[in-house]
Amino acid sequence: MGTTPKVIWAVADTRRGVENQAIGLAEAIARELGNAVVARVTIRDDGFVTLPEHDTPDVWIGCGRPALKLARRHRKIFRAARFIYVQDPRNHYDRFDLIVAPGHDRVRKANAISMIGSPHRVTPDRLAEGKAAFAKQLAALPAPRAAVMIGGPNKRFKVTPEVSANLEARIGDLLDAGYSLMLSVSRRTPKALTEALKARFDGDTRVWLFDGAGANPYFAFLAAADVICVTEDSTNMLVEAAATGKPLYSLPLDGDPGKFSRLYGALEAHGALRPLLGPVETWTYPPLDATSQAAREAVLRLGLERQGAAA
Repeated sequence: MGTTPKVIWAVADTRRGVENQAIGLAEAIARELGNAVVARVTIRDDGFVTLPEHDTPDVWIGCGRPALKLARRHRKIFRAARFIYVQDPRNHYDRFDLIVAPGHDRVRKANAISMIGSPHRVTPDRLAEGKAAFAKQLAALPAPRAAVMIGGPNKRFKVTPEVSANLEARIGDLLDAGYSLMLSVSRRTPKALTEALKARFDGDTRVWLFDGAGANPYFAFLAAADVICVTEDSTNMLVEAAATGKPLYSLPLDGDPGKFSRLYGALEAHGALRPLLGPVETWTYPPLDATSQAAREAVLRLGLERQGAAA
């Protein structure tokens, strides 16, 4: 008889970026264990919790404030589970067996693992799958190709009309330099900027602009790009892009990065990130595999038993 798979819960609210961090670490730990099932637990906006078919976790991984609150209740129910929190739980460090926190948060606790950025779901297999799924559309874009990921305003950054004009100009410079463009805007991208990009590049066969309608080509963009540009507010996407080993440029916005300047510094020290200040250059560096590294350390720290996983 085969061994029973470990059950790993990925617990998060409905925010995609938060959910991806919990799922990304859960999937990485599952790969390390070799025989594990990842089940999603979603905390809806109304507070209702959707529980999975696998109703008893061996490993509970949460991300986001709603998950932080739910952990207190679930620890009383699932007493044998190992509890992990992604991000900084602030004053609730003793609620978890392990904390996986971004290095720029400077969490200094005995039960904490520090990593560059946050966990994510970018893997070579997922990139290959994404590229294959959009092979026809990508074939229409001549090489070299630049992927441009545009975020938007948040607590630290603003997208003023001047910033929008600068972004539009820098993107145009990429096209003038001979790159086909794979553009992606987010829900935070100002509507005026999205419309300006559509107006400028409408009808240009060298440009693919994804505005959220239809299947998301994000992994395909990362896989097919020769160079990647990401606005500096989108810290998760910067780390995900660094996992490709491809030249990565940050696009400036207006604001004070605060603690995220430490993240930019770590990505620069790894050889991944440069600010886009002039002509585009290309270079190489080892793909940043911080999620897998954190998963390996989590398995060791928690004493989880590997079951046929690759070394």
